[in-house]
Amino acid sequence: MHLTAFRFGKPYESLERNKLVHFMTGEPVAEVSQVGGAIVNRDLRKAENARKAILKISPEEIVERLQTAGNLYALGTVEVGGVKQSPDDFARQQSATTGLPENLCLANMKKNLFVLSNMDRMLDALSRGLPPEVFWRGYGTEHRDVVVSYQAQSPVLGLVLPSNSPGVHTLWLPVVALGIGLLLKPGGQEPWTPYRMAAAMIEAGIPEEAIGLYPGATDVGAAILASCGRSMIFGSAKTVEQYRGNPAVQVHGPGFSKILLGDDCVDDWADYIDIMADSIAANSGRGCINCSAIYASRHTHEIADALAEKLGVEEVRAPDDPEATLAAFTVPGAAKAIWEQIDGLLDKPGVRHATAPYGSRFVEGERCGWLRPTIVECDSPDPEIARAEYMFPFCNVVKCPQEKILDRIGPTLVATAITNDPHFQRELIDASHIDRLNIGPLPTIKLDWLQPHEGNIIDFLYRSRALQMTETSAVVSTATAVPAQSGT
Repeated sequence: MHLTAFRFGKPYESLERNKLVHFMTGEPVAEVSQVGGAIVNRDLRKAENARKAILKISPEEIVERLQTAGNLYALGTVEVGGVKQSPDDFARQQSATTGLPENLCLANMKKNLFVLSNMDRMLDALSRGLPPEVFWRGYGTEHRDVVVSYQAQSPVLGLVLPSNSPGVHTLWLPVVALGIGLLLKPGGQEPWTPYRMAAAMIEAGIPEEAIGLYPGATDVGAAILASCGRSMIFGSAKTVEQYRGNPAVQVHGPGFSKILLGDDCVDDWADYIDIMADSIAANSGRGCINCSAIYASRHTHEIADALAEKLGVEEVRAPDDPEATLAAFTVPGAAKAIWEQIDGLLDKPGVRHATAPYGSRFVEGERCGWLRPTIVECDSPDPEIARAEYMFPFCNVVKCPQEKILDRIGPTLVATAITNDPHFQRELIDASHIDRLNIGPLPTIKLDWLQPHEGNIIDFLYRSRALQMTETSAVVSTATAVPAQSGT
């Protein structure tokens, strides 16, 4: 299979190609054409054509086509890289290069299907009930009979996608439904989701001129971030810091998501062990919404031991085993290096490795490695490891008085606060360093897709502004602004 670049409707084969191989056997899986940043900059000169192609179709029709694309992507057979690809083919290929078990690959497909199938409801929620044509015309009348205007900040959204977690793709699926084109740099090991999704969208009638796929080295990502009016990147804490304060770049880095047990509920900790375990281990712990720390004022020893007993026994299984839950680290030496870093932090004062009785955490393969679930107890937030997050089921159980929890947890993408204390709930609601807040026994991994995740994408892609029109001008503009619906 050869995955070519896709230059807004034009397949492009390059002489330079990246060979993808099976992470365990080394067997060839695919070749991916590699482009350079210069090609991205050249094609961005005509990026307006991507948005214009979408705006020729009514917003309602775009949503219907995206719903069709969701079914094709998750349930159908589509042509990818010149080869007919079924959902099972996709799962095997994605697993082969990312190390994620096949059953988890299929589970992530279901998440993407859910988002596309409910696109109309999502847009209604994210836009707070605005008529969809507002984003096509640039203005419209809301339910209060007030004219509102939204101005697109870029004709395309550039995305520098990761290799380690297929789950992040749900974040960019609404973009086309908002009248904005896509410029995607696929992850080096995970080109499968963007390529299959693009093929499904085009087959469903989304204009091919609205989608670009630009696989390549770091200069491609740099060109996207420098030249797109709006872009997203997924990366490390260092990446987050690099783009902090840049309004044109939305950075998705480590989540440092947490579960906080209030003093009024902590004595019933055993009732919440399953919620804690699911938050830690779902999707092999690879998501930014996986729980990396649990804070409580007492019972931390018992909580850590209960989680260790539940998760510590998990063994490495073959990627095609339906019971497999652990993903491999496909870069040679990566798993070993991570474990050596963790191991060096476990012998510090105030730290206990709760999963130690359940065998070695590092499992070495011939071409890869695995890390088994690891639970660490910290007697305060002070040890360095208490602030750590890793891309496998890893969690700290941290002892901390309730009145100090919010001062010590640091930036938190998702916080599940299990408490009925009104005063503590008020403090949590006011805490600006918590992005997404769950009050009550909800797993950190449970997202309500009708609410914004890491910011409202509409606020990122569009600028709200004042616009006033005379009645005569409004009639003329209304009659001509929304283009007629086109055929597939």
